[in-house]
Amino acid sequence: MQLQHYAGVGGVSLAADVGGDPARPPVILMHGGGQTRHAWARAARELIAEGYHVICPDARGHGDSGWAEDGNYRLDAFSGDLRAIIATLARPPALIGASLGGGTALLTIGESETPIASALVLVDMVPRPDPVGVSNIVRFMGANPQGFASLEEAADAVTAYNPHRPRARDHTGLMKNLRQRADGRFYWHWDPKFLAPAHRLNPEDYQARMDAATRRVRVPTLLVRGAMSDIVTEEAAAELRRTIPGSEVVDVAGAGHMVAGDRNDAFNAAISGFLKRHVGGGAGTL
Repeated sequence: MQLQHYAGVGGVSLAADVGGDPARPPVILMHGGGQTRHAWARAARELIAEGYHVICPDARGHGDSGWAEDGNYRLDAFSGDLRAIIATLARPPALIGASLGGGTALLTIGESETPIASALVLVDMVPRPDPVGVSNIVRFMGANPQGFASLEEAADAVTAYNPHRPRARDHTGLMKNLRQRADGRFYWHWDPKFLAPAHRLNPEDYQARMDAATRRVRVPTLLVRGAMSDIVTEEAAAELRRTIPGSEVVDVAGAGHMVAGDRNDAFNAAISGFLKRHVGGGAGTL
């Protein structure tokens, strides 16, 4: 894959790994809050091998994308960034989004006046997530504003948040989500303003918009839910199926909220089958 840059809302530069034949069906993979495009590395490779044109952007304020100087991390900004990337494509892409990325994709499709996507995959994301699980994520992201003294210390924090995932013996992979600053400490590579309440929609407005957008989704939709998720309950998954006609749900055993990281094999199998049925793909398919 090659690194490319797109111009997002307000001139924010969006870094993205791009691979595969541009003539093939496009797929955009959007990570969750606090993650980077590298969360999709294995999934992207497999999708390219299956005949898709794949784009994995870093969201604004994350990874190698620019930080919003005005602190604009509202849903409208993320949605506008996605629209800017889609505008460079010859045809509507399939959108695969985890958590924040899923919310961005859902809102963008549901609020678009014209067809903007060929399919939607929500990765452990529903319009009405469990508030306790959401609080756990926010608490984890805001827990270490002074950074970490070592990669080992950062790994300890990840293990405490996600204890069911086997701890990696080699922590160098964490550097894709961390940056070492001049003080020698390691910091998560996202803008702290991302968590500032002043730059977000209030909960009532957020919920009203997400509910309205969900009711308007008419593209093939798949929810990939971690069976151990503290974000997406079985009731919330069932509600999504009732709201979006023909939508599908796959529960991934042994996975929590970070489905692709917890059970990448099962995750890739779920999205591969769904995309082949609804989008196409494959070496001989245009």
